[in-house]
Amino acid sequence: MPTLDLPLFPLGTVLYPGGQLQLRIFERRYLDMVRECARTGSPFGVCMILEGEEAGTPATPAAVGTLARIADFHNREDGLLGIVTEGGERFRARRTRIRDDGLVRGEVELWPEEPKVSVPVEFALLSTILERLIDNMAPHWRHAPRSAYDDAGWVGFRLAELLPLHSDEQQHMLELNDPVRRLAELRDILPRFQKD
Repeated sequence: MPTLDLPLFPLGTVLYPGGQLQLRIFERRYLDMVRECARTGSPFGVCMILEGEEAGTPATPAAVGTLARIADFHNREDGLLGIVTEGGERFRARRTRIRDDGLVRGEVELWPEEPKVSVPVEFALLSTILERLIDNMAPHWRHAPRSAYDDAGWVGFRLAELLPLHSDEQQHMLELNDPVRRLAELRDILPRFQKD
C-alpha cells in the first residue's frame, strides 16, 4: 500500500472520506502547515485526539485518520484564518514524530477505497433519516445527487458525521471497512436519539 509522510492535525472530531470540515487556524505550527499545504497542493492528516487538547502541547492522535485537502480559505470575523477541508482517503499512521515547533508528522499508509455497495433494502430508512438531517443540519449536502443516497458508504459516513455520536463511536465508524456493517451499527445506535 502507498505510504506518505505528512503533517497530522489532531482534533476532537473525525473527518470522514467525502466529508467537509471547517477549521479555525491560529497556532503558528498550523498556520505554517496550511501555508505549506496550500503552496504545494498536498494534504494533511486529520486524526481524532486520544489524549491531550487541540491547542497547546502536542496531542496524541489516533492511528487511523483521513487525508484533508484544503478547498477554501477565508478570514473570519474574529480575525483568524478559516479553512474548509474535504476528506479524502483513510490512512493508518505507522510512525509519528513531533517537530521542534510542536507539529506532529506521520509516516502513513493509505487504505484502499471501500467497495461501492448499494444501500440494502433493510436499511432504506437510514437514507430517509439522512435526508431529513441534511435538510436541518447540513445545507452543504442539499444538492447531493439522488444516487448518493443509494451508496452505502456515503450514507454511512454522512450519518456518522451528523448524528451526535460519542468520540469513540465516531472513530469506530471511521475504522470500519464494511459499509453495510457501518449502516447496521448506526441503525442499532439510532434508538438512543429518538425522543420519548
